[in-house]
Amino acid sequence: MTGPSGAGKGTLERALLERMPELALAISATTRPRRASEENGREYWFVSDEEFTQLVADDEFLEWVTYVSGHRYGTLRSEIDRIRDLGQVPLLDLEIEGALHVRDTVDRALTVFVNAPTFGELERRLRERATESSGEIDERLELAHEQQKRAGEFDHVIVNDNVDRAAGELEQLVEQALARV
Repeated sequence: MTGPSGAGKGTLERALLERMPELALAISATTRPRRASEENGREYWFVSDEEFTQLVADDEFLEWVTYVSGHRYGTLRSEIDRIRDLGQVPLLDLEIEGALHVRDTVDRALTVFVNAPTFGELERRLRERATESSGEIDERLELAHEQQKRAGEFDHVIVNDNVDRAAGELEQLVEQALARV
């Protein structure tokens, strides 16, 4: 899954995971600082720039990107292995470039772009969330304009205008994809 910040990817992921216990969210690694409410290994694997660089050099990532903030995010291959070893299917929350890389390199990957119903709603959600500074929000909104232009590059676009409806649509897409495997 991918889409701009504030589109509701996390909300839809949580709803999907409740509905489909055969799925498990892959925990990404990041170089960004941990927020007070976050726990290492729960929201993210928090690593230093040096550790991230070494993981890249050792080809430990399925995909990784540098975000506008300069922080890096990536999906560890070990996270995919952990989920598969549990007999579950990995669900990945990715930035656009990472999602396109997975689309191009992982057989039968299902790519979904999540979007807010309007740009104004996206901005409202970001400002209401208040986890970033005003400048960071403006950067995310600028990036969102560019990201929205690329929605057509993904298998499906889900407009998160109503969580239950959007989660149901997402569940149906995933069930269809799993039935083909």
